Amino acid sequence: MCTNGKSFKRKASTSDTVKLKYRRSPATFCKDFTSIWEKGTNGKLSWCLISVGINKNIVQPNDTARAYILTTICFFVLVSFQIQAQLKPDQHVVSRYRNLFTVPPSRTPSSVSVDAPLLGNGYSAAAIAGPPELQNYYLARNDFWRLKSGFNESFPAVAGKLSISIPALKRASYKIEQDLYSAVTSSYFTKGDTAVRIQSILAATKDWLLIEITNTGNAKVNGSILLNLPDKDQFHLDPPLVNKFPDSAAKGNYAGVQWIQRGFVREVEIPTMVTVACRIMGYDSNSFIIRPGQTLVAVCVLASNFRTSDSFQAVKDAGKISASMITTTRKQHDEWWRAYWNESYVSIGDSLIEHQYYRSQYTIAACSRDPKFPPGIFGSWVTKELPAWNGDYHLNYNYSAPFYALYSSNHLQQSLPYEAPLLDFMKRGKYYSAKITGIPDGLLYPVGIGPLGIETTRKNKIMSEHTGYITSGEAEDEGLFFGQKSNAAYCATNLCFKFYRTYDVAFTRRVYPYMKSTAQFWERYLKNENGRYVIENDAIHEGTIGTKNAILSLGLVPMVLKTASDMSELLGIDEELRRSWQGKADSLSAFTTQVKNGKTVFRYSEIGTDWWGDNTLGIQHIYPAGVIGLNSDPKLLDVARNTIDIMNRWQDFNGSNSFFPAAVRVGYSADTILHQLRSYSLHTYPNGFQLDNPHGIENCSTVPNTINEMLCMNNQGVLRVFAVWPENRDASFSDIRSEGAFLVSSSLRHNAIEYVKIRSEQGRKCIIENPWPGKTVVVKRSKGSVTRHAGGRLELSTGKGEVLIMKPAGKP
Repeated sequence: MCTNGKSFKRKASTSDTVKLKYRRSPATFCKDFTSIWEKGTNGKLSWCLISVGINKNIVQPNDTARAYILTTICFFVLVSFQIQAQLKPDQHVVSRYRNLFTVPPSRTPSSVSVDAPLLGNGYSAAAIAGPPELQNYYLARNDFWRLKSGFNESFPAVAGKLSISIPALKRASYKIEQDLYSAVTSSYFTKGDTAVRIQSILAATKDWLLIEITNTGNAKVNGSILLNLPDKDQFHLDPPLVNKFPDSAAKGNYAGVQWIQRGFVREVEIPTMVTVACRIMGYDSNSFIIRPGQTLVAVCVLASNFRTSDSFQAVKDAGKISASMITTTRKQHDEWWRAYWNESYVSIGDSLIEHQYYRSQYTIAACSRDPKFPPGIFGSWVTKELPAWNGDYHLNYNYSAPFYALYSSNHLQQSLPYEAPLLDFMKRGKYYSAKITGIPDGLLYPVGIGPLGIETTRKNKIMSEHTGYITSGEAEDEGLFFGQKSNAAYCATNLCFKFYRTYDVAFTRRVYPYMKSTAQFWERYLKNENGRYVIENDAIHEGTIGTKNAILSLGLVPMVLKTASDMSELLGIDEELRRSWQGKADSLSAFTTQVKNGKTVFRYSEIGTDWWGDNTLGIQHIYPAGVIGLNSDPKLLDVARNTIDIMNRWQDFNGSNSFFPAAVRVGYSADTILHQLRSYSLHTYPNGFQLDNPHGIENCSTVPNTINEMLCMNNQGVLRVFAVWPENRDASFSDIRSEGAFLVSSSLRHNAIEYVKIRSEQGRKCIIENPWPGKTVVVKRSKGSVTRHAGGRLELSTGKGEVLIMKPAGKP
C-alpha cells in the first residue's frame, strides 16, 4: 500500500510468523494485529504474512500509513466477527452449502429418479429441466394419485408443467444454484448483452411456486410463461403391462390467470383432482417484456381435492394474490426453513460429507409433510407416468429407508406422514393374515401399497395374463408377497424409532393397534421346535420361497415383540400379552453362521438362501432391526464385523442406507466408514441422488443417519457420544434426538470431549457411557443441583424438561 507517494518494503523473518488464533475477540485481534508486507518486483503489493503479536524489530511505516492500514483491516475484521456472531450455529454450518448445476439435466423427466434441481414443501413439488431458453418446471403433488387397487393401476401422477420461454437465451451459459438454508433456487443465464436471473421457491407455508425473473443484462428480454397439461414427454407406456388410463383434463384462462386441471374420476375407487393456476403479476397475457434492471414476478398455485372441496378455487385465488401477500409468504418461507434447520445440526469439518448430509435433509423436508400422503419411491418428483414400481410405498425396505434419519435428526414433522398408509391398510392386512396363514388378528402386508388403503400390487387381469407371479407362488390369494411374511414387521422399524426417541403417548396410542396386530401375527406364526421358536416359509429375498429362519426376520420379530410390549406398558394395557411376547422373543432361534473367505459370517437363512451377491439383507438384523450393538456378546460382534468386511456393500444398489449404520452399530473402523462415506457422497448427481441408481429418496437417510449414529448412539439402552468417531477429528452436534426422549449436544476438540448436554423431554432415566473414562463427571442441572458421578456407566435420573450439563471434574 502506498501513502503520500511512498512505499514500504522489507524482508520477513521467521520471527514474524505467529499462528493466527481465529477465536480471539475482535478487540484483542485488532489490538495485537500487525501487517507485514513487501513490494514485489512487478510493482504490486503482496501480503507476506499476517501475524499476531508485534515484533519490535520490524521497521514500521510512518504513523499516518500505519494508522490507515490498521483501521481498514480492523474494520473488515470487526465486520466479519459481527456477521459470524449474528449467525446461529446451524445457520453458520448449513448456509455454506449449495447444490450447483452447470449443465441442463439429462434425465428429467423420467420414470425413475431425476437429476434436476428439486423444489418442494412436502405437499407440492417442482423439478426444473431444459436449456436456458426453455426452463420447464415439472409439477406434482403428493396427494395426486390414480387410486384403484390393482397391479400397475395405482400410482402418483404428473400434474403438468410450467415453461418459461426466452428465445434470446439460446446457447446461453447455464448455472443453477440452490441455497439449502433458505431453500431458494437461483438460475443464471447469460449470452452477450442478454442476462437473466430466475429465483424460485416453492413456498413452505402455501402451495405457491413463486418465480422472479430479473433482467441483469443490458438488452431487454422478451418471453412467455405457459402452463401446460402433461405432454408426451411425461408418459412412459409399454402395453399391455404399462398402460394409459382414462383421465379428465382441461385448461383455460380466467381473468388473466392460466389454469390446467387433471384428474382421475372414472374406473377408480377414490376420485382425485389437481388444479394449477399461474398468474404473471402486472400482466394480462402470457407474454412479457423485461427491461434492464427490472424484475417480473409470477405465481403458480397448486391445489387438490384433498386440500380443498373445490380445487378450481385455486384459479380464483391466484387472481387475488397481491404484492403484500407475496412478501408475507416469502417471510414465512424463510422462517419455516430457519426453524427446520434449527431443530438439530452437526459440524464435522468435512465439507464433502456435510454437503451430502444437509442436501439429504433438504430433500426429505421438501417432500414429506402431508400427513396422509407421504412421498413414494421417487419423493414428490414424479415427472413421468407410470413411474417405475408404480412409484408406490414398497414395503420390503424402500418405503421405510428415507425416514431412518428423521428421528435422530429431530425432524419429527417430516416423520409424521409415514404412519398413515400403514394404519389405513390394516383392514386389508388382517384379511390377508386370516386368509393366508389362518391368524385372524395379525397383519400380513403385500409388497406394494398406496395411500388411503389402496393396494398397488393386487392381483388383476394385468398380473394374471402378463406376469408369472401367480404360477411362481409369489402371489398368494390376491396379494403379491414374493414369499415374504416380514413386510409389516419391516414397516414397524420407524414406529419403533419414533417411540423410543419420544415416548409420546398420543403417538403410541395411535400406532399401538398396528404394533399389537403385528406382534400377534408373529406370536402365533412362530413354531416351537425342540424348545426354540423357528420361522418357516418366510423368504429372505424376493422369490426365495421356502426359507427357514431368514436372518432379517430373526432381527425384526424380537424388535416388534419388545416394542409392542413397551408400548403396552406405557399405555397401561394388555399386560397378559407382554409375558407371551417376551417369552417368544427370548426363545427365538439364534443366527446361523458360515465361513466365507476364512471368516465366520452370518448365513442369510438356516435352510435356503445362504448368501446373496448384492443388496444388504445379510446385515439388516443389525440395522434397522437393531438387535446387535456394542452391548452384544463380543463373539457375535466379531461375526457382525466379519460380515461387513466380506459383504463390502458400501455403494449397494439397494441397501447402502442400512449398511453404513449397521457398520457403526457394531463398532466398525470409524476411519473406514468416513472414507467410504466420502466415496458415497462423491457418487451423486448435483441434487444428491445417487448416480445411475433409479431409486429415489431412500438414500436421503444414508449420510445423515450414519453421521448421527457415529456422533451420538443410543442403542440397547446405553447412550454413547463419539463412540465410533476418530479421536483426532474435531466434531460437534446439537440436539440429536436419542432413545429415552433426550436431545443431546456435545463437542469433541483436540482429542477431548468438551461437554455433554442432555435435555430430557419425558423425565426418564438416562444411562450414559462415561465420556471421560476413568474420570469423575460433574453434572450441573437446570434446577440448580450439582452432582458428581464415577464409573464406566453413569445412571442419571432426570425430570421433564430438565437440562443436564456434563463435564469432567476440574474443568470449568
